[in-house]
Amino acid sequence: MTDPLLKYREQHKHRLNYMPWLYWSLKPKNRVWAEAWQQEYQAYLMEMETVEIGQNCFISPLAHIFAEPGRKIVIGDNTFIAADCTLHGPIEIGSEVAINHHCILDGGRVGIKLHDQVRIAAYCHLYAFDHGMALSDPIYQQPVRSQGIEIGRDVWLGAHVGVKDGVKIGAHAVVGMNSMVTKDIAEQSIVAGNPAQFIRLRD
Repeated sequence: MTDPLLKYREQHKHRLNYMPWLYWSLKPKNRVWAEAWQQEYQAYLMEMETVEIGQNCFISPLAHIFAEPGRKIVIGDNTFIAADCTLHGPIEIGSEVAINHHCILDGGRVGIKLHDQVRIAAYCHLYAFDHGMALSDPIYQQPVRSQGIEIGRDVWLGAHVGVKDGVKIGAHAVVGMNSMVTKDIAEQSIVAGNPAQFIRLRD
């Protein structure tokens, strides 16, 4: 017979994997096992991959984090990465950053930089590389280009946003749900659409 407490704990872990912001509001009795769980997993991740993790973070064990030598991933304090995300370095993530479930971030050769307090909603895709498209060769044989992506402080990407290689999004900008960002966005701008277009400035 399964211990009811263990069943409860496993369900609680499942909830945290997909809603990791709850980690910081756990009751003390749950915080004890949750911190031990996270410390063990984060130690394993830093041993197996070229990853540096700050203090008081939540990294879902159901996320896929790959950081070979030369493709380091740095994660700042008080940041969370939810379940079913895929991160491939190089990536630099600031403090108090939220990466919700099913996001994909691939740093290409140059990398992705997320400044502090960036919020990335579910199913966002950031690819810091692109292929050539000349007709002379099949796509898979084309050279890969990489310029990098930079997301400024306090930027909010709504659900299902795509960000193209080479894009810089200025601090405090907001990108609406289902948008495709193909060019730079100025600070404090609200944009939406495919391709993303300026709507107004934040008040």
